[in-house]
Amino acid sequence: MTTSGKVWQLAARPTGFPTPEDFRLVTEELPAPGPGQILVRNEVMSVDPAMRGRMNDVPSYVPPFQLDAPLEGGAVGTVVASESPDVAVGDSVLHGLGWREYALLDARHTRVVDTTVAPASAYLGVLGMPGLTAYAGLLDVAKMRPDETVFVSGAAGAVGTLVGQIARLRGARLVIGSAGSAEKVRYLVDDLGFDAAFNYKDGSIRTQLKQLTPDGIDVFFDNVGGEQLEAALFRMNLHGRVAICGAISQYNNPDAAGIRNLTLLISKRITMQGFLVLDHWDRREAFVEEMAGWLREGRVQVAETFVDGIDHAVDAFLGMLRGENLGKMIVRLT
Repeated sequence: MTTSGKVWQLAARPTGFPTPEDFRLVTEELPAPGPGQILVRNEVMSVDPAMRGRMNDVPSYVPPFQLDAPLEGGAVGTVVASESPDVAVGDSVLHGLGWREYALLDARHTRVVDTTVAPASAYLGVLGMPGLTAYAGLLDVAKMRPDETVFVSGAAGAVGTLVGQIARLRGARLVIGSAGSAEKVRYLVDDLGFDAAFNYKDGSIRTQLKQLTPDGIDVFFDNVGGEQLEAALFRMNLHGRVAICGAISQYNNPDAAGIRNLTLLISKRITMQGFLVLDHWDRREAFVEEMAGWLREGRVQVAETFVDGIDHAVDAFLGMLRGENLGKMIVRLT
């Protein structure tokens, strides 16, 4: 018995900003599961900035996507057939074969999740990789301490919305965020509890940041890179720490300018460290316990943007790259 479903492939490697023509939607036939395998009907899938890097044919921490082959990414779905003693039909599982309606994979490459405790989308966001990225990046990489000033770039995205809230809950003195619209700025302050935020499109980033950080910045959690990183370095205090999570401003620009003030790392004795969430899986249990508690108490707000239908997955991905999402961008497949 076979199962038919739609799946997105990479049709061409993007040059600059991706276009719809770089992708192809096809139908695939999947066989029944073999020993140790399960068949999953995906319900929600993730689109993430890091996927843009995998579309380039360059070495990285994960292999690049292959042309004329299915894309991959986080997804949560329901098991509809199982040949594994560890995963039952009807279970909800988290796995890495998104961008398709049905996934056939080894059960050992999945994790059963409880969608009665939190919705499926939470395991792609606040209780998933973005949440752990925010938690480990702020507390372990940047080593934020109470009573410090924290600046978060890309603060209205999946990771940034959580970094600012964790900083506040862990006792930051001042939490500042940047975003790309007045609506997002209002959301950060009014809904998420940031002390202040600014629209980086409204004028000089350096000037706006100086006005909002009169006592400088102790911790900078960077999701953007480029001009915002350069501006933040001017405002860093002595022995400040910078956690480099992403550089979305440069992902689609092969001619992006470099950072011109890195000598400040010397004079201010700044620590700047890039990191991958893959290196912090040992923190997952502590993270889930603390974040679940905050969610139960209503102390963390979850920001999600939904796009419906496998046919619109590329629209969601391109929209995320353009900053059209508030919080985590999720594609609902069912």
